[in-house]
Amino acid sequence: MIRSNVPQILFLIFLFSFFITYPVNASWDPAKEGDKIILIRHSKAPGFGDPPGFKIKDCKTQRNLSKEGIKQSEKIGKLFYKNKIKIDQVLSSQWCRCKDTAKFAFKNYREFSALNSTFQPPYDKNAKKQIKELKDYIKKWKGNGKNLVLVTHYVIITAITDVAPRSGEIVIIDKNFNTLSTILTN
Repeated sequence: MIRSNVPQILFLIFLFSFFITYPVNASWDPAKEGDKIILIRHSKAPGFGDPPGFKIKDCKTQRNLSKEGIKQSEKIGKLFYKNKIKIDQVLSSQWCRCKDTAKFAFKNYREFSALNSTFQPPYDKNAKKQIKELKDYIKKWKGNGKNLVLVTHYVIITAITDVAPRSGEIVIIDKNFNTLSTILTN
């Protein structure tokens, strides 16, 4: 007698896809403890990559936040306030969509070039140097019970975590770069 394994195979595929698609822990609890690194991918900005010839210091030449992205950034700030997340400092990539995410969410931030995108030329050649600089900064950072907020790009977050974040997604890690939680904001 031949027995069909189709139901078991379908169940395993479903189970596997569930764990790949959804974060295991979508909680603010690690950030409430303090001394965590909170990575935020910039909020929604239409398009992909940057236009040819864009300039870091000229927002008119870049891909910028949409109205929905501005609202998403404001929501991020409200979520931090609602959950009483203590912030030591907010650092942002120099790209306008990241600076605007930080501005609309937190008001005050400081630019940090190690958070800049390395997605496309000529900036892709900086990837190793930037990731080393970022990791060194995180290792030396002392939160004293507060959190370090880093507003950056998909490529930077995936380089130091196991997460492929969506626009506006929050990724909470510890100083050993272990992912503790991810929070969607859309």
